[in-house]
Amino acid sequence: MTGDGEAASRGSRPGPGQRGRSDRQAQPSHRAQPSRQAEPSQPGQPNQSRCLVMGVVNVTPDSFSDGGAWLQPAAAIAHGLELARQGADIIDVGGESTRPGAQRVPIAEELDRVMPVITALAAAGGYVSVDTMRAEVASQALRAGASMVNDVSGGLADPDMAGVVAAAGVPYIMNHWRGHSSDMYGLATYTDVVSEVRDELGLRAKAAIAAGVNPAQIVVDPGLGFAKRAEHNWALLGSLDRIGSLPGFEDRFPVLVAASRKRFIGRLLAGPDGEPRSFVGSDDATIAITALAAAAGVWCVRVHVVPGNMDAVRVAARWRQAVAAGGR
Repeated sequence: MTGDGEAASRGSRPGPGQRGRSDRQAQPSHRAQPSRQAEPSQPGQPNQSRCLVMGVVNVTPDSFSDGGAWLQPAAAIAHGLELARQGADIIDVGGESTRPGAQRVPIAEELDRVMPVITALAAAGGYVSVDTMRAEVASQALRAGASMVNDVSGGLADPDMAGVVAAAGVPYIMNHWRGHSSDMYGLATYTDVVSEVRDELGLRAKAAIAAGVNPAQIVVDPGLGFAKRAEHNWALLGSLDRIGSLPGFEDRFPVLVAASRKRFIGRLLAGPDGEPRSFVGSDDATIAITALAAAAGVWCVRVHVVPGNMDAVRVAARWRQAVAAGGR
């Protein structure tokens, strides 16, 4: 599997400020700051000359935009391989829908969905992330070859998650989250959404570090759509420069943005009859958000369609170079 035209062997792309599982005892390095993404990477880190692109493989029957399309292992594996061929740096495999109103699936069912896919994609040389809220799923996925954990609950759904991540020494994406999807919007109450999301992410980061996670492993995600209404999502996107700077921490954390195909985009693009744009019909708008987020310095974007978003991050990287050079 390849990313952006470069060979992507397993273990060659750990996350920010972290040198992979073979160097778990290394002293914490400084976290990558958005303004420093154009600097050369340390050995074993992703090429941060641009924002990374994470391709989504939902092995579910009910995910909000493509539920059922990749439920069969063969289809999911083929889709993951195609995303990598198109240039995705990371393939994010999940087996539990977090759409609004979704109910949890038994752990055995989640494992049955994701393990064959993760095993095959990792064996093919891919840099694989497991999208799960369960420590046991994360642990088995890491043993099968996954190299990153993407936990939409930020550790709140399973108190054992931080210990698994700490022991593995892998990058840990911590999403802002207030509760399960069954009550998604009942929890969407804020006075100042940007400040409150930063405060709550800061608490989750401190809890993870107290459980043994190296700060350099952590990536933060503002959790667009998770206990957020449209106005909250737009406010967070408009403040990406603040999201990685969490209270109580001197250094910035890298930021992941996962806006792809979410409902607030379709509602913005609603037709004259008020009908929201379809999920697939929102892909061009997702590319626009990717370009703006990458230009703002985010570490990675999580998307359903790779090619246009890959173009967007390359354009944004060149834009940032021009800005840094003062237009020369």
